[in-house]
Amino acid sequence: MTEVSLKSKLAASFYNLHVDIKHQRHANYWLMGGRGSTKSSFVSIEIVLGIMKDPEANAVVLRKVANTLRDSVFDQYLWAIDVLGVGDYWKESVSPMILTYLPTGQQIRFKGADKPRKIKSQKFRRGYTKFKHYEEVDEFAGWPEIRNINQSLNRGGSNIITFYSYNPPASQNSWVNLITSQEGMREDTLVHKSDYLSVPREWLGKEFLADAEQLKKDNPKAYAHEYLGEITGTGAEVFNNINKRRITDDEIQLFDNIKRGMDFGFASDPLAYVEVFFDVTRHRLYIFNEVYKVALKNRNAVDLIKPLDPENKVITGDSASPGTIAELRDMGLNVIGAIKGPGSRDQGFKWLQDLREIVIDPVRCPNAAREFTAYELERDKYGELKAEYPDGDDHSIDAVRYAVESIMRKGGFKP
Repeated sequence: MTEVSLKSKLAASFYNLHVDIKHQRHANYWLMGGRGSTKSSFVSIEIVLGIMKDPEANAVVLRKVANTLRDSVFDQYLWAIDVLGVGDYWKESVSPMILTYLPTGQQIRFKGADKPRKIKSQKFRRGYTKFKHYEEVDEFAGWPEIRNINQSLNRGGSNIITFYSYNPPASQNSWVNLITSQEGMREDTLVHKSDYLSVPREWLGKEFLADAEQLKKDNPKAYAHEYLGEITGTGAEVFNNINKRRITDDEIQLFDNIKRGMDFGFASDPLAYVEVFFDVTRHRLYIFNEVYKVALKNRNAVDLIKPLDPENKVITGDSASPGTIAELRDMGLNVIGAIKGPGSRDQGFKWLQDLREIVIDPVRCPNAAREFTAYELERDKYGELKAEYPDGDDHSIDAVRYAVESIMRKGGFKP
C-alpha cells in the first residue's frame, strides 16, 4: 500500500504521527482522545501493516478485562484488516483469540490483564513481540501493573513499539493523567491528542455528530471531556489556579524574598522541603525547589538542604515536632516552628486557593506539582463534597503553607 492510499485511511490528526512511527522516532506512544477520534483505528492499522512489513514482528493487544476483548479491540483489528484490503492474508481465531498472518505465521494475540499468567513469556513460532497495544489503558490499576507486563513482553528483539490508547479520565488525579502530564518523561515517549473534529464527517455519521452538538449545547463541560478528550476535572479539585511550567534561572535570580518551609516525615510519610517566592503585586506564588524523601534521617536532610541556601536563612517547620526542630537546629539548620493556631490549616488552604496563580516547576518540584494538581475534596456516601480539606498526600502543600505563614500573618495578600 502506497503512502498516498494509506493516508486516505487515516484522520488528518494522525498523518504526522504515522511518519514519526515509520521513522522509529519514539518507542512509546500515548494516544489520548475523545469519542470518535479514531485513535484505536489508527493503532490497529499501524500494527497490521507493521507485521506485514517486518517478518520478525508480532503483537500483543491488551485490555484490563479479558471478556471485553471480543466485542471491542478484536473487532477493531478485523476492521483494520478489511479496510486495508488484506483479508485473504489473515486468519482469525476466537479461542484462543489470535489473528495470524498466513504467509509467515506471525500473530496478533489478544490478552486480558485479569489473567496475568497468560501474558507472561509470550513465545512465537517466528520473531518476537515488536508491538504492544494497551487499549483503554486508564482501566488498568496503575503504572506498576503496566511496567510488570512490559518487563515480561520486552524481550527477544529491538525497536519495540508500545501504544497506549485511552479517553482521559476527567480527574487530573487519575494515574494516567498524572503520568502523561509530567515533564521529564522518557525521551522515547510521545503523547498525542486527537478528537473527532479532524475526522471526515462521513466516517462518523449524522447521528454521532448530532449527539455531539446536542451535548455541546446542554453540557459544555461534559462535551469537552467526552468528545474533545479534555481533562475537565471532577469539580472536587481544591486548587484550580495551578500553572505547571519551567521556571528559568533568570526568573529565580530576580526572586528577592525567598521563603522556605518544611513538613517533617514520620514513618511512611516523606519529609518535604520547599522554596517559594511570592509576587505580592500579581498575587502569584512560585514553587521552584524541593527536597522530598521518605525515611530521610535528620542528618541526611540537613546535608541535602544546606547546599540549597549557603546563607542558611530561616526555614519554617511544623511546630508539632519541637524535638525535631531542636535537633535540626543543633545540626546547624536555621529552623523555627510555625505559629499555626486554631483554623490556621483551613486559612492556609483558602489563601493558596485564592491566589491568582500558583506556578510550579514540574521538573525541579515534581512532588509539589503532583500534590497540588491531584489534591481533591472527598465525597460522602451520598456523593456530596465534604467541606473539610482531607489529610493525607499533602506534605508539599503543608510545607508551602509554613513557608508563606509570615506573609499571610502580615496581610501580604488577603483573599
